Amino acid sequence: MTSGVDAETFAQIQEAVRRFTMERLIPAEREVEETDTVPAAIVQEMRDLGLFGLSIPQEYGGLGLSLSQEVAVIAEVAQAALAFRSVFGTNVGIGSQGIMIDGTDAQKAEWLPKLASGEASSSFALTEPDAGSDAGGLKTRAVRDGDDYIINGAKRYITNSDSADILTLMARTDPDRKGASGISAFIVPTGTPGISIGKPDKKMGQRGTRTCDITLVDVRVPAANMVGGEARVNQGFKTAMKVLDRGRIHMAALAIGQSRRAINEALAYAVDRKQFGQAIADFQLVQAMLADSQAELYAAECMANDAAARFDRGEPIPQQAACAKMFATEACGRIADRAVQIFGGAGYMVEYPVERIYRDVRLMRIYEGTTQIQQLIIAKQMLKRQAAGEKL
Repeated sequence: MTSGVDAETFAQIQEAVRRFTMERLIPAEREVEETDTVPAAIVQEMRDLGLFGLSIPQEYGGLGLSLSQEVAVIAEVAQAALAFRSVFGTNVGIGSQGIMIDGTDAQKAEWLPKLASGEASSSFALTEPDAGSDAGGLKTRAVRDGDDYIINGAKRYITNSDSADILTLMARTDPDRKGASGISAFIVPTGTPGISIGKPDKKMGQRGTRTCDITLVDVRVPAANMVGGEARVNQGFKTAMKVLDRGRIHMAALAIGQSRRAINEALAYAVDRKQFGQAIADFQLVQAMLADSQAELYAAECMANDAAARFDRGEPIPQQAACAKMFATEACGRIADRAVQIFGGAGYMVEYPVERIYRDVRLMRIYEGTTQIQQLIIAKQMLKRQAAGEKL
């Protein structure tokens, strides 16, 4: 059960984040697009607002929001360019939650306060050159050597890795086990000898976010750095899946925020833009695009809120999380496409935000598990219920 903060406190947090998004983040979007960097002053304001510790319990210095509350806050921040959320997103989600869910008391005490304050940042190192959707096929090896493990391998597209202080890194500790078994999770400081961080990738969109390759050559990590201690050897993939279930609802919240922004931009433009002597918002075919977008946004909000509430109640949610992530991100792509269409030729021009939104949201159907992986998860859960004699 996750209760989060009381309603009055949460209302204050949400309003502060909403003002910050509208007054600081959205006006800085053009600068981020041109420089490929989020200004340091804004990053510090994020720390001061507590955004790095949204999901981390108050006992470790975080805000201690429930997942339902986190969804609402992230949907506010995500109305601005996605680069801003990315700055603190790995601390809130996949970078910290492996430690939060399965870490030892000592690991939590050492790292969660630093992650919550933004003093330290984290990355989640799972994806590899030959292991993306098939995460169980990862090849990075961790071999026991006395009280340490020696890690060799490579990671790809690791968000915030060039600024991270620690990696929650997945490595195969039992090469004789196939697939997802035999994988363990490690807390690896990025300053450890043998770690090389590559140059930031150049991407279609989401300028200001950083992903890099990581190479690990004879990286020596204490066995005590295994997430959850050695009692959880070969259990790292289970940790990853717990983290990704939660993260998929976070992704749905991102899609909700971007969908709201796209709809608001399209609606304002449609009311202002005149053709054939009247506002294009008066044309029924434009109204149909706006209405379809609003209906899909509402459905995405309902799914994300329901899945988050189930998570907060302690229910298993692999199917609900996959449904929410799949629908919200796919809907967001359609909404962004309609927004560009409503803007017409102007929508293809970089001076209007829908051009950037269109490029930025395309990645959402890929990371944190592609749409096709979500479909497989949903179908697997359906077949389990059928085999157990359960009905929808």
